[in-house]
Amino acid sequence: MQNLNVGLIGGGFMGKAHSLAYAAMPMFFWPAPALPVRKVIAEATPELADEAARRFGFETSTSDWRSIIDDPDIHVVDIATPNHLHAEIAIAAAEAGKHIICEKPLARTGEESKAMYEAVKDKDIVHMVAFNYRRTPAVALAKKYIEEGSIGQILSFRGTYLQDWSADPNSPLSWRFQKSIAGSGALGDIATHVIDMARYLVGEFSAVNAVLSTWIPERPLQSGGADALGTVRGGEGPRGQVDVDDEVMTMIRFANGAVGSVEATRNAHGRNNYITFEIHGTEGSIVFNYERRDELQVCFASDQADRRGFRTVYTGPAHPYGDGLWPIPALGIGYGETKIIEAYDFFKAIAEGGTVNPNFADGYQVALIDDAIVESAAKESWVEVPQITA
Repeated sequence: MQNLNVGLIGGGFMGKAHSLAYAAMPMFFWPAPALPVRKVIAEATPELADEAARRFGFETSTSDWRSIIDDPDIHVVDIATPNHLHAEIAIAAAEAGKHIICEKPLARTGEESKAMYEAVKDKDIVHMVAFNYRRTPAVALAKKYIEEGSIGQILSFRGTYLQDWSADPNSPLSWRFQKSIAGSGALGDIATHVIDMARYLVGEFSAVNAVLSTWIPERPLQSGGADALGTVRGGEGPRGQVDVDDEVMTMIRFANGAVGSVEATRNAHGRNNYITFEIHGTEGSIVFNYERRDELQVCFASDQADRRGFRTVYTGPAHPYGDGLWPIPALGIGYGETKIIEAYDFFKAIAEGGTVNPNFADGYQVALIDDAIVESAAKESWVEVPQITA
């Protein structure tokens, strides 16, 4: 069992989630494929970096992320920064031969994502984009049922990601509302998770027809660099322009003939982290709701007519990743477990010399879908989605 030294760039919300996963992964999946060593963490200032190192259990800290790239003792570069920094860091890490895990979305645009994908595709390194929700055991179980043919040929997919943390117009203008940093709003921030699940479960998008809306055009300027995610309120001071979408709706045509839709917003009062999908096939249906993440609802047409209807399967030891989590179904998992599973699959690929999905190719394809959605909304028409080639 080898030790793999991690250099984490970014000590905010996602830095905390990744650090937790590195500490806990060997506790859940033992023997672990490799042991993540929290070696060094980078933040914007020496003070922030030192605080993050002490809080998240890293041996050292730095305010210069390039020193992590240049360090020959670092095996893994973890990118948990705002989106505008992803491309520069990932390309530098690839050129240095480091394994890379990068938070979603891969980049702000398809063009940036392409550069990142081309930087890694011919290198002998493992690269991953952190769409962790697909690693929820119930979602992996849905994939198993689909691959087994339990619901037949897929006809339709309906997905949502609804939140309310930015519904208050006095929540501050974090970087997530600035196109120059984020690239897009609800589209890149949360809709990409549902798009990733749609590709994972159904297949490639061939065309989209979308609407993008911005409901709150100005927000109070945020003091400090931390991403407050709606947990604080602005005052009566100056406000800045929101130049990204608050809501996205898109219809989908899949390459395999299925149809679908995705809706995402951060302005849905009462919805906290409402990630859902409903998939209908010729032989049954599957329903998932992340706010009840231990459950998968299924209905199979092969059931007797007098008992046909949705049943609830509670995930546990008999289901994907169940042997590494908790010993009884429905004991309950949380966001942290999805990150622990993500770390397990990532380090397993490094240790065994394999690949892992979703990788930078997947992240690039999702970025092309995002670009097509933006184009469709501007044109008010269907737009074909380009497909990447190896």
